[in-house]
Amino acid sequence: MFSFLYSEQKKMRQTAENWLEVADRVFKYRRDQLNETQTNKLLNATSELKLRIKEKADASKLKMSVESLEGVLRDTGGRIYPVSSIVENVEFFLVAAIVILGLRAYFVQPFKIPTNSMWPTYYGMTAEVFKPGEEPGILGKVSRLARLGATNYSVTAPADGQVFIAAYGDPQLMFPVASDVTGRSLWIFPSAQKEFTFSVGGQETTVKVPADFNFNKLIRDAFFKNSASAEAALAQAARQAQPLEQSTLLIHQGPRTGEARIYWVPIGKSVKKGEKILSFDILTGDLLFVDRFSYNFFPPHVGSGFVFKTINIHSPNMVDRRTGKQTDQYYIKRLVGMPGDELEVRKPAKIVVDGPQLEGQGQEGELYRNGKPIDGASAFAKNSRKDGLYPGYRAVGLLDFGEVVKVPGNSYFAMGDNSPDSEDSRFWGFVPDKDVVGRPLFIYYPLTSRWGPAK
Repeated sequence: MFSFLYSEQKKMRQTAENWLEVADRVFKYRRDQLNETQTNKLLNATSELKLRIKEKADASKLKMSVESLEGVLRDTGGRIYPVSSIVENVEFFLVAAIVILGLRAYFVQPFKIPTNSMWPTYYGMTAEVFKPGEEPGILGKVSRLARLGATNYSVTAPADGQVFIAAYGDPQLMFPVASDVTGRSLWIFPSAQKEFTFSVGGQETTVKVPADFNFNKLIRDAFFKNSASAEAALAQAARQAQPLEQSTLLIHQGPRTGEARIYWVPIGKSVKKGEKILSFDILTGDLLFVDRFSYNFFPPHVGSGFVFKTINIHSPNMVDRRTGKQTDQYYIKRLVGMPGDELEVRKPAKIVVDGPQLEGQGQEGELYRNGKPIDGASAFAKNSRKDGLYPGYRAVGLLDFGEVVKVPGNSYFAMGDNSPDSEDSRFWGFVPDKDVVGRPLFIYYPLTSRWGPAK
């Protein structure tokens, strides 16, 4: 880097050493193809240059020996010398790719948390809603993109009037209608997205978001902050808006495409043409490194976070509805049950209910392992107490109240720390031990207080 500060003598010495490295490479790779005369020329020229370096010859003598070696290399180097810069660059990137793939396959693998099933231990994609006039400027957007992986989305009103959202459901729960579409990640790579539709003044407008993003929670945060959920709030809005306008909407869900009967539910907002209906940033989920190495020698233990593949978890809940094929993805959950363990969720002594509970929707309780409150991780204790942001364990599916599950051999039981919003072993069963990939090691992005060793 600072070669311009070196003396002419030192610069020439460095040049000579570089030429010796080239000569050594040529000799190693081509000595079986060189005749005796060529071999002797190469060895003699190399020996002469080594001697000049050892004697600390002046720059002029070093230069003469270098030029002599260069001439020999042109006669003996074949494809090894001279090498074009393009070839050198290709070689460098190929070697780098091989090293990276080797590290990924056997030691460390990057992994992105897409959903909030492990919240608040790990963050999936989250939204930040902006009030009118609060959107960051260009510099603010660039800064948020660099620090938080924030991508801005907005929905603009096509006309004046009251805002409606396309939804389906019944008087108890209404759900925004989602259509499966293909988008672009980083403006280049195809990615699975969902499209949601709004209507203003009889004109429709849409917004596309990543398929794993929780759009329903965004709707609640943006328009129904005092409600337990967007689904319950939309149902209440639909009941109050009777008679409710209905129509058909062309949607894509998996391999099926067709017109679906939908309701236009008011979200309690009126806008002018060109005004923002909704403006928000989607912040990237936590990016972390996964240790693939240690589980080759030490199996995971109860309480540890672990990453696994889903290809051998055979359940209707592990079928990609877009393709109808078995899901082949990487999941991250917390290990709560080893082979032979008995698990259950018991009703707490005093039931605390946050928001309305609907029959069949489950209720939070305390997680027990082999007849005792589960331990082995701070998340267990926090969920049992519903401490801070930890919501407690939802009794549902295989762990509904009164159910006891025994983990079979060569399998694990996995649950998310955000139990009420986690698709886990309660719904799709057990994780084969052969599909365990590794343990969370280090959160390297985004640059927030969570940066550092994984929990």
